[in-house]
Amino acid sequence: MLEITDIYEKIINSININDTPIIGIDGLGGAGKSTISEKMCLIFKENDYHTVLLHIDDFIHVREVRYNDEYPDWQCYYDLQWRYDYFLDVINEIKNRHREYIDIELYDKDNDTYFAQRFEAGHRTIVIAEGIFLQKKEYNNIFDYMIYIDIPEKERLNRVLKRDTYIGDEKQIIEKYENRYFPAEHRYMKEYQPERNADLVIGE
Repeated sequence: MLEITDIYEKIINSININDTPIIGIDGLGGAGKSTISEKMCLIFKENDYHTVLLHIDDFIHVREVRYNDEYPDWQCYYDLQWRYDYFLDVINEIKNRHREYIDIELYDKDNDTYFAQRFEAGHRTIVIAEGIFLQKKEYNNIFDYMIYIDIPEKERLNRVLKRDTYIGDEKQIIEKYENRYFPAEHRYMKEYQPERNADLVIGE
């Protein structure tokens, strides 16, 4: 895998810092998106840039919407999981407003509702958004630079078996991934070929 300094240099040489660039960190479940995005925030900070880190999973619909019995489980995840329109509104507000902060509505998974959190978004701001399916058409090409983390499914499954214990035991985690997550991921790979269309692909 590339060193974080190499990734930073590739991004800086490809973006217009004066235009509040939006960097996407795409990858399937368990690929390591959160880890990379946090490291990116640190290196930007070390170089005197301010970052707004957005996790796509903070922009999901409430359970009533994203678990709809009228559709297969995988399709609910693929098509109904995220508040795309609201996310786009947030990005546009960050890019176009002149105030030094923005209040963003985030998902509260414990209460299945939303709460507001304030983010600083002033001069020399770079937005880093990490999450799955970031190259879907619903994002309307808002990203100025796209990273795709390409990790084999078997390795990702090993990771989520250790991480996603909130789902249940190992059997329950595997069942949820096989019924909901993996079929949606396979659809995404076939429909968008994210590893071919990203600006930078990071492997193991």
